[in-house]
Amino acid sequence: MFTDRSGLIVWISDSKAASKHLDRYGSVHFISKRLHYAAMYVHTSKLDETMKQLQKLPFVKKVERSYRNEIKTEYSSNMPDKTRFYTL
Repeated sequence: MFTDRSGLIVWISDSKAASKHLDRYGSVHFISKRLHYAAMYVHTSKLDETMKQLQKLPFVKKVERSYRNEIKTEYSSNMPDKTRFYTL
């Protein structure tokens, strides 16, 4: 049901053109007018192809891949719990 998506950060020079044209390539999550970037999600299977297409657009300065889905989010605590030493 859910497709694998990867995040992209697209550095732009024109936010108005970005808001019109970036929807064709994936799901636009956020466009910052002040910092001139757009955060968007694309299908993982078409990631490299989409990055090349986005780089060819005239208002795009740089395209960066987000590594958020590759970061480990399950943590293990090997340290003993010290809260009992700090009770009153």
